[in-house]
Amino acid sequence: MAIGIIVNIIAVIAGGILGAVAGHRLPQDFTGKLNLVFGICAMGMGISSIILMKNMPAVILAVVLGSVAGMATHLGAWIQKGAGLLQKPVARLMKEEKNGGMSQEESLSLLVTAIVLFCISGTGIYGCLDAGMTGDSTILLSKSILDIFTAMVFACSLGVAVSLVAIPQAIIFFALFFGAKLIFPLTTPDMIADFKACGGFLLVATGLRMAKIQDFPIADMIPAMVLAMPFSHVWTNWIAPLL
Repeated sequence: MAIGIIVNIIAVIAGGILGAVAGHRLPQDFTGKLNLVFGICAMGMGISSIILMKNMPAVILAVVLGSVAGMATHLGAWIQKGAGLLQKPVARLMKEEKNGGMSQEESLSLLVTAIVLFCISGTGIYGCLDAGMTGDSTILLSKSILDIFTAMVFACSLGVAVSLVAIPQAIIFFALFFGAKLIFPLTTPDMIADFKACGGFLLVATGLRMAKIQDFPIADMIPAMVLAMPFSHVWTNWIAPLL
């Protein structure tokens, strides 16, 4: 059951509503400090996944080549364009929302950021694939805790329209979840472990970015998760026996 996805969607809706209602009461430095907390939590989630790694060379190669492929094809830019299309229906409601003195252009830019973060982030994609293949919703449930507060922060500026981001989020997450279920019969425990480790590297990079320590190209690194299991299979069955 996709319990992690359902909880994550509810977290975004609830956070958007709470932020719209009580956001004006939050101190100005609240967002900055909270992002630091989000960052260290994401890094902790990533480290817990990395230690499951079975074939380090395969995972490292997947991270490097996957990131190269993402940057070469400008995947991050395409994801931003996709988010720009998703923001149009949500933006209609925003016209009726107070936006804290921001211009319409600034509000839409912030909304695109929210859509990318909630719908197409490395953490969300990894969490959905992991839940679909293994039935483990730990990543998504942990992400939900972060997302309810993140949605509150966004709603302080964008209003309750942030809650509507849960609609495209549900479509994308359920598609990934059920797609992963089709892949699972083709995997082995070692391949799953290496997949989780690869996702862990993206979570650590996400944490560093959230804490504004280093601006990693998270979206461009997503193809690494596609390569992790094939590389793990090739390493285990073809390369390792020769060493």
